[in-house]
Amino acid sequence: MSRAEAVQAVNALGERWVEQADLRRGTVLMPAGVWPLLGLLAPAGSTAVQGELAQVLGVPVAAAAERARDLLGLLRDVPAVRSALALWADDRLRLRPDWPASVPADLVGRLSGDSERDKKLLDTWASEQTGGAIDEMPVELNPDSRLVLASALTLRTDWIRPFQDSGGFGGNHTDDWGRPVRYLTGATRLLDRAALLETPAGPVTEFQVLGYGDVTVHLLLGEPGADPGGVLAAGIGSLSQRYRRTTADRLPVGTAGPGLTIEMLRRYEPADLLTVGVPQFTVAAEHDLLARKEVFGLTTLSTPSETEDRLPGLQVGGLPLFVNGARQKATATFGARGFRASSVTAFGAVAVGAAVSRPPFLQRHVSVEFGRPFGFLAVHRLSRLVLAVGWVTEPDAAVDPWGVVPDESPDESPDESEGDW
Repeated sequence: MSRAEAVQAVNALGERWVEQADLRRGTVLMPAGVWPLLGLLAPAGSTAVQGELAQVLGVPVAAAAERARDLLGLLRDVPAVRSALALWADDRLRLRPDWPASVPADLVGRLSGDSERDKKLLDTWASEQTGGAIDEMPVELNPDSRLVLASALTLRTDWIRPFQDSGGFGGNHTDDWGRPVRYLTGATRLLDRAALLETPAGPVTEFQVLGYGDVTVHLLLGEPGADPGGVLAAGIGSLSQRYRRTTADRLPVGTAGPGLTIEMLRRYEPADLLTVGVPQFTVAAEHDLLARKEVFGLTTLSTPSETEDRLPGLQVGGLPLFVNGARQKATATFGARGFRASSVTAFGAVAVGAAVSRPPFLQRHVSVEFGRPFGFLAVHRLSRLVLAVGWVTEPDAAVDPWGVVPDESPDESPDESEGDW
């Protein structure tokens, strides 16, 4: 149950985070990169700090570090995920032996006190752990920096069945992007890949894209004007079956949901068909976790005090510590062949200072079109852990029809085989 408890706690944090995040522009956030850092710091906190973190973590402080280790173990078992944890401490910080022993760090290093030199060291680690997707550590260093605790998380999955890259031209897309965008299209006989969720944010259309390495990406489209945070929170909540989910094969003919239409068409193939059109996109974001301290239980932990050490279980003696920086940098790309996402999360602690005949078969045709801002979740299929969550407002621009289509386009269009997605 330990891993299941950690998954539930991480998803709950992600649900609260998206409800508070600024989603007016495209963004991506990775709660699984934040939660273990909070869990590892919690046992070292003062009484007030532990109380706030316990509420956010959703587990008792006494179990927080163990659940964090469980989560890191789960991430390392997911074939499509690469994760790492690192700790750097200043020579002036006398760490209690029991705290570093509880941190399953892949790297334990030292800070020299030279901010420029240390920044290069930390930036190199961030770049190496994410394959260059994140090229610098998100927290800033200064002469008073005593500790940096960081996690890196990279997700890379290829679609079981690639999309066709239409380049954005020649389609029949009615959308609200205000400019030509690069659409990916596909078809499958598996109608249950699309579904309608009944949620507090209103009806939400969900489309699932299966990738290798036990990862599924859920695309989420709400009604025009629906709250983006509510749509994403509903998608996360549906993973624990809190909301009714009706698959497209059981929905009525007509406009069944946002961007979702169902009709009966005559076809030459004796099978139902689901078609989808979704823009290709890349989103990147940097999140200052201290801008929403209450979401992450950091109100007291990030408040300096000359008399109270916010992390008394971390050091022996020395000046009082507090967290002066907590940030995450993340990026995600959805393309014709697969999905990529990376994040680096870091906490820094300092000291105070045309038809030829009539088709014979009347079959169900389901169409899903993502023609306005929409959300996405990257989910570990087995545990239902949310690996990445984001909102898309500016998809990739359409390809010049006279130009060269990028190499990522598949050589063949998807057919209607049973193995799609």
